[in-house]
Amino acid sequence: MNTIDLEGRTAIVTGAAQGIGLAIAQRFVASGAKVALWDVNLDGAREAAKALGKHAEAFAVQLTDEASVRAAFDATLQTLGPVDVLVNNAGITGGNAATWELDTEVWRQVVEVNLIAPFLVCKVVVPHLMTRGSGRIVNIASIAGKEGNPNASHYSASKAGLIALTKSLGKELAGHGVLVNAITPAAAQTPIFDSMTQQHIDYMLSKIPMGRFVQVEEIAAMAAWLASPDCSFSTGAVFDISGGRGTY
Repeated sequence: MNTIDLEGRTAIVTGAAQGIGLAIAQRFVASGAKVALWDVNLDGAREAAKALGKHAEAFAVQLTDEASVRAAFDATLQTLGPVDVLVNNAGITGGNAATWELDTEVWRQVVEVNLIAPFLVCKVVVPHLMTRGSGRIVNIASIAGKEGNPNASHYSASKAGLIALTKSLGKELAGHGVLVNAITPAAAQTPIFDSMTQQHIDYMLSKIPMGRFVQVEEIAAMAAWLASPDCSFSTGAVFDISGGRGTY
């Protein structure tokens, strides 16, 4: 593992109890950062934090509820001190079906978790970063948000929205020392696969020229660079990690 220096930095990672979020938290701690693991699954987040050691703390948060987000942020500041990095990682797929067959409430829930929640977290955290005059925000989007996966229009649309949020916020904060970027991974084999059909999983794999799924550690490495001082002139940008799938 190459060294990326996050010494002295404090990061919030949402959806950090498992999968991509946990891998990012692990990489950040290994790079010297303190990490707040935000998750609706507090037991899972606590278990992960315990394994990560003294530089990690778990916080329960319902990301679609602004009051819960504010409470988690206040608790994070009190426990870990000022925050330098925010990673909006938490997300759901909502299962697979043709657009006209998707349940309306499932569609709304996917948009709430994947797009409205990152907005709420940014709404709460960004003023703090602006006051400090520096910071990094990394949004975990998806290659589906750029290309649109069939039988996953709700997921694809929510991630496309997250990409647009990244671009808008990046422009708004460019003069404040806060850089905002998105990562668009191809599919990673995480517990999120449990909510997908095998047909959809096979479809996603068939679209990746490298012939394999991305490793969560590979996504974490990119997130660590984007959170570091080495990332100094990229903002409002979208970084593919798709094994060659991205076509633009």
